[in-house]
Amino acid sequence: MVRPAVVIAVAALMSATAGSRLFISTRAAAPARDYPVQPVPFTAVHLNDVFWAPRIETNRTQTIPFAFEQCELSGRVENFVRAAKALRHERLENTSPPGYPFDDTDLYKVIEGASYTLSVRPDPTLDAYVDSLIEKVAAAQEPDGYLYTTRTINPEHPHPWAGTKRWELERDDSHELYNLGHLYEAAAAHYQATGKRTLLNVALKSANLLVDTFGPGKQSIWPGHQITEMGLAKLYRVTADERYLSLAKFMLDERGPKPGEKTNPRGLTYNQAHQRVVDQTEPVGHAVRATYMYSGMADVAALTGDAAYVKAIDTIWQNTVSRKLYITGGIGASGSGEAFGGPYELPNMTAYNETCASVGMDYWNHRLFLLHGDAKYIDVMERTLYNGLISGVSLDGKRFFYPNPLESNGQHERSPWFGVACCPGNITRFLASVPGYVYARQGDTIVVNLFASGTADIETEGGRHVKLTQTTRYPWDGAVRITVSPDRARTFAIKLRIPGWARGEPVPSDLYRFTDGPDPPVTLSVNGQLLVAAPEQGYTTIARTWNAGDVIDYNLPMPVRRVVANDRVEADRQRVALQRGPIVYAPEWPDNPNGKVRNIVLPASAKLASEFRPSLLGGVQVINGRASGLAYDANGKVTKTEQDFTAIPYAMWANRGRGQMIVWIAAADAVARPTPWPIPSTTATVTTSPARRSPRAINDGDDPASSSDPTSYFDWWPRRGTTEWAEYTFEKPSTVSSVQIYWFDDTGRGQVRVPASWRLLYRDGDDWKPVTTTDAFAVEKDRYNSVTFSPVTTTRMRVEVTAQPEQSVGIQEWKVRN
Repeated sequence: MVRPAVVIAVAALMSATAGSRLFISTRAAAPARDYPVQPVPFTAVHLNDVFWAPRIETNRTQTIPFAFEQCELSGRVENFVRAAKALRHERLENTSPPGYPFDDTDLYKVIEGASYTLSVRPDPTLDAYVDSLIEKVAAAQEPDGYLYTTRTINPEHPHPWAGTKRWELERDDSHELYNLGHLYEAAAAHYQATGKRTLLNVALKSANLLVDTFGPGKQSIWPGHQITEMGLAKLYRVTADERYLSLAKFMLDERGPKPGEKTNPRGLTYNQAHQRVVDQTEPVGHAVRATYMYSGMADVAALTGDAAYVKAIDTIWQNTVSRKLYITGGIGASGSGEAFGGPYELPNMTAYNETCASVGMDYWNHRLFLLHGDAKYIDVMERTLYNGLISGVSLDGKRFFYPNPLESNGQHERSPWFGVACCPGNITRFLASVPGYVYARQGDTIVVNLFASGTADIETEGGRHVKLTQTTRYPWDGAVRITVSPDRARTFAIKLRIPGWARGEPVPSDLYRFTDGPDPPVTLSVNGQLLVAAPEQGYTTIARTWNAGDVIDYNLPMPVRRVVANDRVEADRQRVALQRGPIVYAPEWPDNPNGKVRNIVLPASAKLASEFRPSLLGGVQVINGRASGLAYDANGKVTKTEQDFTAIPYAMWANRGRGQMIVWIAAADAVARPTPWPIPSTTATVTTSPARRSPRAINDGDDPASSSDPTSYFDWWPRRGTTEWAEYTFEKPSTVSSVQIYWFDDTGRGQVRVPASWRLLYRDGDDWKPVTTTDAFAVEKDRYNSVTFSPVTTTRMRVEVTAQPEQSVGIQEWKVRN
């Protein structure tokens, strides 16, 4: 692969984040303004550590090829082929629109991830395949630069979200600009990786259409789903064309309510258009869109010096980490709108925490660090990186989480792909870039942000080079050795981050705190001489004359820490989370008695220890101890038994099948979930008529708080006005005589209602027969509806449910008793 030497030389101005790489073209001068702190590009950092290096290689060899395969199988690649045929006026056998108007972005994201891997590891086969995909993309572009396959395939009948003409529904759901933002990101990455302009030319042709169409004195627009702003800033760095930067700022400044304008049906808060961007003070609406917007604001602020942007995103950030951040670093509490909840609204079982939102969170935090040079942003970035983000992909690289809850009763399972497949593509592009988060520089000062074994060739002020070699088992061990080798002996500074967790601060707010202490001291030495690790903005600075082979020994003690939440977080009251180093832990079903963890009570007096298990989940540090397990007996009385306790890193859960998991462990009996006494239904296998949700909630033994309780339920949405069924297959023939059903009803937020009617059947030989009863089949909300019937001995029971007209139907819990 040919890469112009000057491209390599300027790659140091490329940011570490997959969505925020900063490029300067071989043909462009450096921007007049920029981030005060500059990242060391991932191409200059080579990891060989125990944690990230295997994951980056899995991403290269498994996830990226798998994601490309899924783009082929799902028709996403074929959409470009069909669009090209339409432009050539060839007959199309299939003129139906893509499944979603944003399906184009999934291919762009994986091309971006593949490009990053090509930057550090040449692969002629992958390079040629990416070239073939780019040919298909280029062929689907309309003559004036417009690129949006759903409209090009069938201009008369595009996807309903697309509208009848270009840009008409951009502020709602068309995603035309969102698609282009990801195209621009992929194009810049591919150009930097290969020196080829094939995809870049497509992107610039599209961007020129935008600058000719929108701006002062032209049409007004802002993206319904943000990322275009980031992509335009990136094209500005490639080309030094001020029009792209100006358009990015225009799109941000146009955002906000305007009298008489049509608003998004979800409301302007959904996509952060409820106020001008400079007037916003808290994170609201769709979490991914929000973090992409805040990242775009940071880019534009860095490149223009807009202080109002900086003030706004600083204020929003402080609100986020003080009121809306999960202990795992995840954001976006609500599945309704994939959105931020209210202040301190951080439920666990229903936590949404979209993987893409964690990616966006790290983009945003890294940019804030580049603006301010404060380690608190890296502290939050690291928390998200090691917990809420990496949880989004399985250890084999081929199964994914879209939401990342903090508690499960077995209803959650990793998926190989999604109809809305934004998260796998984001994983491919993000993981390839992780080495670029490790270091930064400011003038002649080198900043060490993350800890991972490997080497880095860092160009500092004046074109001088320093090689750093890290040796560590981080995050399992806090001992870090850094060998410093400048190109010649000289004086400069190295700043080492002292993580917040090592300073007794889980997050830079009062949202969470450690309950144990005092904090064991961080130790630091150079060539065996002890130094004082005094933090300033979260860093300790070593300024001296460095010679080749000088050695820094840095130790960050990693005791097991108990974390409690601010009492205003209702979901976490009387509960405790466990953390060791940057890793948040969670007990999971395979490692604990009877496959149950939600019944565990971990008192403050319980002693906890840690050990490394090389054969578990690819090698992980676990937390061990003794705890209590609660269970109901046959008489409904709660019993308490002392038992062994094991917790694994949260990010590794659900790699061994479905089952219980919990991050916030009960610290008091009152909030634990005792294991139900087994009855025929709790041990049965449950199946249903076709539905999107897992039916495991139907017999998980949890009594709901109300019919609208979103914690653990089943429904047949979006099927409406239909008759559905749920069925139990018992472990053995059982004599049963009563049932209790608690209906799900989400009035006020959805279209699931109690049924119009229902009936109960049992299997008798090859026939389904109705039970014999005089009881009414009630459909009351907020309570169990009971039916007693003449005893039957059977292996299977079925409930048939008829929905109300135009409504769907669902079940919270269905109990069958002897």
